[in-house]
Amino acid sequence: MLKINSLLTAAMLAGSVSVANAWDALPAEAPAPADNPTTPAKVALGKMLYHDPRLSSTGTVSCASCHNVMLGGEDNRPVAMGVNGQTGGRSAPTVWNSAFNAVQFWDGRAESLEAQAAGPVTNPIEMGMKSWDEVVARLESIDGYKKAFNDAFGGNPISKDLATKAIAAYERTLITPNSPYDKFVGGEKSALTEQQVRGMNKVAELGCTGCHSGPAFNGPGMFQKFPVYSNGMYQAKYHFNKDLGLAEVTKKPDDEHKFKVPTLRNIALTAPYFHNGSVKTLAEAVKVMAKLQLNKDLSDSEIADIVAFLNALTGEFPSQTMPTLPGTPGSTFN
Repeated sequence: MLKINSLLTAAMLAGSVSVANAWDALPAEAPAPADNPTTPAKVALGKMLYHDPRLSSTGTVSCASCHNVMLGGEDNRPVAMGVNGQTGGRSAPTVWNSAFNAVQFWDGRAESLEAQAAGPVTNPIEMGMKSWDEVVARLESIDGYKKAFNDAFGGNPISKDLATKAIAAYERTLITPNSPYDKFVGGEKSALTEQQVRGMNKVAELGCTGCHSGPAFNGPGMFQKFPVYSNGMYQAKYHFNKDLGLAEVTKKPDDEHKFKVPTLRNIALTAPYFHNGSVKTLAEAVKVMAKLQLNKDLSDSEIADIVAFLNALTGEFPSQTMPTLPGTPGSTFN
């Protein structure tokens, strides 16, 4: 009887979600651009390149080093670590569901997954290659890559363009649908607990979906100033204002402290939080966001409800197996 009453209560709470028709489930597949249709051969090549540390100057850092698909799609570090132990100033965003981002990187400087894939390889702090010409020469020296590129691109010579297209094609397979939330909005009203439904209601009531909108809860292509409201205590503790965000790219004062709205999908797995990875727990991140973006002070129970709802955004992860990378028998690239 207790279970039946609980389900009935959850169903009644579900009916109170004021923007229920605006909540969208995550598609199981991501759209691909016309000039880079997704194919199995392309995905297989992209998976190899994504996991190959030989795309870095030291042979020690791959895309997967900072965007671990065996976990939450990032590295759980405050800031990412690249070649020779160097660190940047920003936390690695998750690669899961990044196909649903209209722009990439915290500052939105890449307009596509293909453009994003090109950047870290030649960034001196991240993967440290001097140029993409050097990368292509290295790939051309590995016989197994010649075959893989031929299978994926029909005999076209190895190039930066084809390598980044392959990586992007692989990344478009990294989709996590069928979370408890997705099942709930699909009609399975027992998929969320009473507390999670309360959290969903509170998210709607506070206006969090004004930015975290759409199936990926990322306001696709949207930039938002952060923080909106100043708070001396949080600034002293977390140093959010040190990063100029979009203005680092555009050099426009109006763009200072604007960032791409990040996805809330799988957020329970991607601590620490914010662009500088300064907040260790999801509960604290909710508290900070409410205060700095909405000027709201939340109670402990409200925070707990929202955290419970955010945990319901953890989806089903497609099985990942490590690729066998093509070898260089009897020699090394150094």
